Amino acid sequence: MNEEAHSNHGSMGSKQGRTVYLSRVEKISACHRLHSNHLSDEENKKIYGKCNNPNGHGHNYTVTVTLKGKVDPVTGMVINITDLKEYMKKAIMDTLDHKNIDLDVAYFKDVVSTTENVSIYIWDQMTQLLPDPSLLYEVKIHETDKNIVFYRGE
Repeated sequence: MNEEAHSNHGSMGSKQGRTVYLSRVEKISACHRLHSNHLSDEENKKIYGKCNNPNGHGHNYTVTVTLKGKVDPVTGMVINITDLKEYMKKAIMDTLDHKNIDLDVAYFKDVVSTTENVSIYIWDQMTQLLPDPSLLYEVKIHETDKNIVFYRGE
């Protein structure tokens, strides 16, 4: 790298106030049944198909939480990743991993446990735990390799 390119590269790294997206991934296993108390059994079967099985079914979910924020000039971080790991443990692992979502998570007593609603649940849990909830940018859940949901608090 020539001196001019090196100088420009160095000055880019020292600019203040740059926005960075920081993501962390957790994997959970959980079961659920897609069933709405607002619909008849026949309507539930028609809408949810095999996912309405009375005995439920399970998934190995991959959950990605992304924060968006400015890099602190002193620490060089948006947030300490160790802290993010702990918040995700409390919001995701402790409440959802190896659980029957419908029976073990009070939030889903009257809310259908679609992946869409699980992403909203995780968002709400994370905003309660983060010291600065405005950092939360996205919760993305891979329910399967082909089915992916993301929620951005809208």
